[in-house]
Amino acid sequence: MDLRVLRYFSEIIACGSYASAAERVHVTQPALSKAIRLLEEDLGVPLLERGRRGTGVRPTSEGIVVLRHAQQMLEGRERMVAELKALRGLQRGELRLGMPSLGSAEIFAPVIARYRERYPLVDLHLMERGGEELERAVISGQLELAATILPLRESMEMAFVRDDPMVVALPRAHALATRRSLLLTELASTPLVLYEGGFVLNRLIQDACTTAGFQPQVVARVGQPSFGLALVAAGAGAMLLPQVVAAHHAVEGVAMVPLNSAELRWRLVLVWRKGAILSFAARAFLDDLDIEIKPPPPAERNAVEKPSPGTPR
Repeated sequence: MDLRVLRYFSEIIACGSYASAAERVHVTQPALSKAIRLLEEDLGVPLLERGRRGTGVRPTSEGIVVLRHAQQMLEGRERMVAELKALRGLQRGELRLGMPSLGSAEIFAPVIARYRERYPLVDLHLMERGGEELERAVISGQLELAATILPLRESMEMAFVRDDPMVVALPRAHALATRRSLLLTELASTPLVLYEGGFVLNRLIQDACTTAGFQPQVVARVGQPSFGLALVAAGAGAMLLPQVVAAHHAVEGVAMVPLNSAELRWRLVLVWRKGAILSFAARAFLDDLDIEIKPPPPAERNAVEKPSPGTPR
């Protein structure tokens, strides 16, 4: 039902005449009369009756029922428009955001703090997990945005955040600790501290080792870089970290050596479900990061393996 015609109908009753109502709604009186006649035909009942000369137009008993519902519908529209304006102006709304355990403190913590200060009325719901779980939460609709690393699932769209080289954390007493850079093949005989199963970076490291011709000797899996680096300092083995994370985790007894690899890099992106219309709150978060929204490079998409059901990526 056309809300515009319901407004015409309400104005005629409020004004008591077609002529006055036509002036208020800025249409001609014949057009107004036609709109009401079509409404009556649509509903199958008379809605208005003209009084005698000198008296106004009055609603019929059926018209009183229509008027009550019309006013509710028109008021509902006004509330809807007001809420949409509030969302557009970020005076309300929510953002369900997923952050990985690795790198969020260094990259996203200042952005989130600034966002909260700028938009205090937006409810920000944060989930901190490994990239694997965050990606599944985005696909299921549990999260609107999440940070993860390339390569990307086909069912997602992305905004590129940064591309960081990897570094190797080694005990200072290790024979390779004084090198200016390392190739991945040089770590073949060194035990590695990797990440828990939910980290996308795990698969990238393991795939890179396989491509380099060896399988990593995993001595531990950790959920936080600080614990992994403590194990390195204790002599348990080496650990691979993004450069931005390593720069914020200086640990006594640990040497950070750049990894010379064009393939094994930490390419951080924000993702959302493919085809989803982002909320104003989500778009504002992307704007705060000042990043370019674009599809991932074809090579990155082609590198995505399609996991079998129930198999973690």
